[in-house]
Amino acid sequence: MPGRPIRVLIVDDSALMRDMLTSVLGHDPEIEVVGTAADPFAAREAIKRLNPDVLTLDVEMPGMNGISFLEKLMALRPMPVVMVSTLTQAGAFTTLRALEVGAVEVVGKPAKASDLDRIAVELIDKIKIAAHANIGARRIVPEVPPARISAPPPPIGCSRTGTVIGIGASTGGVEAIRAVLTGLPANMPPILIVQHMPGQFTGSFASRLDSLCALHVKEGEDGEVLRPGTAYVAPGGRQFELGHAGPNLTCRIGREERVSGHAPSVDVLFRSMARVCPINSLAIILTGMGRDGASGLLDIRLGGGHTIGQNEATSVVYGMPRAAFEIGAVERQLPLQGIAPYLSAIFSPETAEKAHA
Repeated sequence: MPGRPIRVLIVDDSALMRDMLTSVLGHDPEIEVVGTAADPFAAREAIKRLNPDVLTLDVEMPGMNGISFLEKLMALRPMPVVMVSTLTQAGAFTTLRALEVGAVEVVGKPAKASDLDRIAVELIDKIKIAAHANIGARRIVPEVPPARISAPPPPIGCSRTGTVIGIGASTGGVEAIRAVLTGLPANMPPILIVQHMPGQFTGSFASRLDSLCALHVKEGEDGEVLRPGTAYVAPGGRQFELGHAGPNLTCRIGREERVSGHAPSVDVLFRSMARVCPINSLAIILTGMGRDGASGLLDIRLGGGHTIGQNEATSVVYGMPRAAFEIGAVERQLPLQGIAPYLSAIFSPETAEKAHA
């Protein structure tokens, strides 16, 4: 938003937390806290009066279901929302639901004043990301029927059990990954997923997807043998790679150091796919800020695998897909609602039979 600061409204039932967040954000000249609200009812009036660019929201507020408020907000007045939530196992499902409903980002709530420095940079960065998010991308048009998808045959020499699918995403990725996986049948190749999110959430994210999908979805474990019909979510805070043990493909959980600014990193996953089974790899880069995954996707394409990038119109943040597209890493660009039908067409029994006839 050139020419003026990003206008932020803070919604939290705790007066102390409202003061702490106001103090943190007040140190950045590109952000202006225009108001605070103690509950969603006060927030509704403040939104009308102040017209903020971004809302920070505490989901777990006494006396009011924050998810219900968020659902109503996204239906009546869609706007960028950053969740400031306690990063606990108990709150993980609620926060994930908020991301599905329409929140752009989530930041861990500081437990005490001394934690402010830890979250300050992250909160400021995510508010700036949210301010430029394409909130309209969440209004997904009806799915494209599989019959309309023009799909190439599987890579030469591979079958449904020999192929590995990789998916990488960041901002907006919780909803995007859900949209892709829920549209897939159970008889898919193994799928490896990197979504940038705190480690406290990845297990709950996998469980949530497992409850919604025909595929089995779980958090990946080090040395675990990949099986068809299963999607493996990278644990937060560790690098996640494709490995092999004898004839078997496996998950590898590695170091904690950040690569391309992240742990797990999409680049690390995609580069491992390009090393271990380049011609049998199909990789998809979805919505997200930055460049993570672009160079790894290029490695897969240069190695003979297939690559897909989410298009701009359906991306909440067209950063990672754009970076990959601009360096020639994207073989085919698709809207979010077209990715699952495309994959289903590629890996249908009929397509596989024709490819190997």
